[in-house]
Amino acid sequence: MCTRKFVLGIALSIIVLLVVANVSAQDTNPRFGVWRNQSNPNNVMTYEPYGDGGMKITVATTRNGNTSEWSYVTLFDGAFHPVEGQENSETAVEFIDEQSTRIYNKRNGLVGQIIINTLSEDGNTINNEYVRMSADGKITGVGHAVYERIQ
Repeated sequence: MCTRKFVLGIALSIIVLLVVANVSAQDTNPRFGVWRNQSNPNNVMTYEPYGDGGMKITVATTRNGNTSEWSYVTLFDGAFHPVEGQENSETAVEFIDEQSTRIYNKRNGLVGQIIINTLSEDGNTINNEYVRMSADGKITGVGHAVYERIQ
């Protein structure tokens, strides 16, 4: 009887340690947190853990006291996932390297924007380079935004 309780206690301890280790590993992504747009402080991105090694991105914008939100999830595998809060939109994300990701934004079946999202070495700034494209894949515009970590 004592041996059974001992083995059960050890098994439960191992399970708890594995769960804690998994949660801790998910929290290690340096992008996790809340980010404010430097030139438009009413635009805030929140990056949080999703699934097994993935991330959920939520963008909230406040104008005239009204807040709108949209979000998507990624496993960084280049697969498109629906964007909640934007009709007929999908987003795919893949790693370029440890600091940078490439984000494909698709509307109505066509990729209309590619974003290069680069995390600074100190982990407190994200630079986004936006490339807008026509239906035939020609570049129609380029933009830049800087996000600063606030949490």
